[in-house]
Amino acid sequence: MTHIEHFWAVIPAGGAGTRLWPLSRSTSPKFLRDLTGGGRSMLQETYDRLASLAEDRFLVVTGRAHRDAVAEQLDALGDDAILAEPSARDSMAAIGLAAALLEVADPDAVMGSFAADHVIADVAAFGDCVRTAVEVARDGWLVTLGIEPTFPSSAFGYIHLGDPLPDHPGASSVREFVEKPSVTVAEDYLATGRFRWNAGMFVVRPTVLLDLLAMSDPAFAAALREIAADRSLLEERWQTLPKIALDHAVAEPAAAAGKVVTVPASFGWDDIGDFDSLATLLEDDSRSGATVLGDATLVRMLDASGLVVPQGGKVIAVVGLDDVVVVDTPDALLITTRARAQDVKQVVGELKQSRPELT
Repeated sequence: MTHIEHFWAVIPAGGAGTRLWPLSRSTSPKFLRDLTGGGRSMLQETYDRLASLAEDRFLVVTGRAHRDAVAEQLDALGDDAILAEPSARDSMAAIGLAAALLEVADPDAVMGSFAADHVIADVAAFGDCVRTAVEVARDGWLVTLGIEPTFPSSAFGYIHLGDPLPDHPGASSVREFVEKPSVTVAEDYLATGRFRWNAGMFVVRPTVLLDLLAMSDPAFAAALREIAADRSLLEERWQTLPKIALDHAVAEPAAAAGKVVTVPASFGWDDIGDFDSLATLLEDDSRSGATVLGDATLVRMLDASGLVVPQGGKVIAVVGLDDVVVVDTPDALLITTRARAQDVKQVVGELKQSRPELT
């Protein structure tokens, strides 16, 4: 697969993945972990599927605490390709800084922002969608990849498709971005065939992104451009930047103004938001009982099913329990059910107050 001229891959690598505790921690978040059993971390898998499109044109934006780990896992990248945020300011600041730097470095650049913690099954189909999105973005559009929904999820935002885009087969206008709906509303969305999941994958020319930001917050866009022009200002100016997601800062108002296009995509996507989705991803229809991430010789299941992650070195036996989740690490043990997987985040919130070293 040939690379795309002037295409830059931007990888925001942030978030603690609290619903995957204790496997994912603030010191070792999910994007640095191998959650598929393939021997590569989620960050490395993201890099792998983008390398054939971008060659060496990468910018990874991560927190200072994870910079060294990112550099170790992506040892083919130079130091300048890894941007360390002084503090977490959400996705607009992170992706906006990358855009500001690319605006200076490559006037012909088209950037694609792809989170470090997503799983994609069909890499070839993903590449085809990115190529289409890049061609649309060259004409000045903000482009998002709209993931084909596989079930009526209340965990994802949605993209409402408009009319097909003239001169760009495979692309449609975006009427609006919709916040996470109830399952009932999501069922109605799927019945129309006009909605896609919003996975936060954006392809755009850097100048277009910053100019769209400037329409709603000119000071924000100006500050990012000032930092790009003088990197010594990063520490001073970063703390003054708004803490807001790109979706809210740019995508939603731009869609309302008719400036956003989507490329509907079907390539098998998952963001592994909790242990239920991880279990679904790892399930093998040829097996019954447990799905194991790790050393299966440590697991014994009797009339039981679910996900077991043995990382504490102990034998784990589960008897007479269905859809259980057991995650054993050297310093913490989680036992829950797949149905309550989303609630793990509440435990982490409590631990941050009483035992922050465990989070």
